[in-house]
Amino acid sequence: MAQGVARIGRDIYKTSIEVGGHALTGDEPPRNGGANAGPAPYDFILAGLASCTAITLRMYADRKQWPMEAVDVALHLAPADDGALRIKRVLTFHGALDPEQKARMAEIAEKTPVTLTLKSGVRIDTSVA
Repeated sequence: MAQGVARIGRDIYKTSIEVGGHALTGDEPPRNGGANAGPAPYDFILAGLASCTAITLRMYADRKQWPMEAVDVALHLAPADDGALRIKRVLTFHGALDPEQKARMAEIAEKTPVTLTLKSGVRIDTSVA
């Protein structure tokens, strides 16, 4: 499936990341002591969820031949009232989708691979090389 590696040297929080053959940079914002040279770790989680949602909805609309011109996936990660983290997702559709089609797209968003992974949790096994 997916594979990646991250490396940090002496730079304060600036991290070189390689995933899926792409070079990325991660960092922390200045308020956390970083230089904001790239997204923070939680930003990458939101980016993965947003892109998976958008890609899945594009595939679904194309397969159904629905008139979706574009979809915006807005995400906000914040603590819920019970202290657990919650992601709020707002879908904004562009094109002539009717209310039933929009409702179906919202249902599909709940079933995207990254959505299901985040909702179910992921086992992490750590070892030392």
